[in-house]
Amino acid sequence: MIRAFVSADMASVALGANAVAEALEAQGVEVIRTGSRGLFAIEPLVEIETSESRIGFGPVMADDVSAILDGSHPNRLGPVDALSFFARQQRFTFARCGITDPLSLTDYAAHGGWVGLDAAHAVSPQAVVDAVKASGLRGRGGAGFPTGIKWQTVLDTASDEKFIVCNADEGDSGTFADRMLIEGDPFCLIEGMAIAAHAVGAGHGYVYIRSEYPFAIRTMERAIALAVSKIAPFTLEVRVGAGAYVCGEETALLESIEGKRGQVRAKPPLPAISGLFGKPTVINNVLSLAAVPYILAQGAEAYAAVGFGKSRGTMPIQLAGNIRNGGLFEVGFGITLSELVNDIGGGTASGRPVRAVQVGGPLGAYIPPSQFDLPFDYESFAAAGGLIGHAGITVFDDSVDMAKMARFAMEFCAIESCGKCTPCRIGSTRGVELIDRISAGGRSRDMVEGLPQMRNAAQSARSKTDEIELLRDLCETMKHGSLCALGGFTPYPVLSALDHFPEDFGLADG
Repeated sequence: MIRAFVSADMASVALGANAVAEALEAQGVEVIRTGSRGLFAIEPLVEIETSESRIGFGPVMADDVSAILDGSHPNRLGPVDALSFFARQQRFTFARCGITDPLSLTDYAAHGGWVGLDAAHAVSPQAVVDAVKASGLRGRGGAGFPTGIKWQTVLDTASDEKFIVCNADEGDSGTFADRMLIEGDPFCLIEGMAIAAHAVGAGHGYVYIRSEYPFAIRTMERAIALAVSKIAPFTLEVRVGAGAYVCGEETALLESIEGKRGQVRAKPPLPAISGLFGKPTVINNVLSLAAVPYILAQGAEAYAAVGFGKSRGTMPIQLAGNIRNGGLFEVGFGITLSELVNDIGGGTASGRPVRAVQVGGPLGAYIPPSQFDLPFDYESFAAAGGLIGHAGITVFDDSVDMAKMARFAMEFCAIESCGKCTPCRIGSTRGVELIDRISAGGRSRDMVEGLPQMRNAAQSARSKTDEIELLRDLCETMKHGSLCALGGFTPYPVLSALDHFPEDFGLADG
């Protein structure tokens, strides 16, 4: 019998993958549903198993089944791994995505699953923590804090109960790696969390998934049920978020799991010491935890051998926005933005010149092509006034107004703020007003349509230069005075838009 592999990833299904799978089954083909390979331009993708390799066809439709089976379909790709988009990758975390049945324990074990967990159980908790430290693994969703240091703190904190929490509240624009991993290889995340539990002495864990990911929620719940005996005595459950962006911040997420309003906690104490229900808690995101099985299975040295500077290992980078080859590209740190956007991404989908990319979600800096030689690593981006965050790259062509994008960042912060601290709650609202006045030419506020009249004549008389200086001052206050990264990172897109695209604000030196 012919065997075919078709993605059941949410994005692939949206493009018609289910209909393709049903049409293949109607022809007597055995269909195995997998995760996505990660290149959206070839989805829905069908791979036909042969004696030598799997031959890909994509994108395809349900009506194309006959041409697929006789090999005459014009979108015959050959072995998918040989395509340049995949051949250039270093897949440590996503090695099984698109290859295996995500809910088959047999398939997972046959492709190297549970080797890391078995290796962890064979050594002491401290030895596991030491391995994670030696690997150089850093948090894959924020400022890049060393994962092993966080685990060490939890291990060293005495408590009758400890928790492992996975942050899968993937709210950044242009990001989808968490969803793809959970839908395509959920046992990898479960294994990583079980290793963390052994390392710090935790008995229970939570996977916090945003409600907008129904496929991921369903897949993770089924995978946990299947893996119960393998990870025992550690236990896991899924908690579903309600859509608040601020719950991507670790302490607001903990509040949400506890059944409270998602508000940021003041630190200290750190969650590693007093986290979920007041107990020591490891809280990492999906990509951090899913990297751990490779480290334990292959050795910390093998992981640390890849990367750039202090950024070790691989990063699943997500290419989105106005780009020809959107998708997930896992590679070692150090690759440049030019390689990612132009060589791998193929430039803009519109065919117009790239004007900027935003890295790190809606609070990331806008980076112009003049800085595309920037290596992709934490320190280089920080030095350039940016952040990697969850490694989502959103591409914009030259039709985009960057002043409007800066305004959007402030407006987004105002809408999504939990309201607990003044710099974020009030600063973002004042920031929107400032950008509106700057865009109106620095005129008196009462001359700007739709804005209420100002009572203070001195404020009304401010020039555009004065307004820009005030906006920069406000950004500094938000950056250093906000309780969490929502208010603290909002200045990045605003200041980078001012610095690199002054003409969009009507400045003479643009």
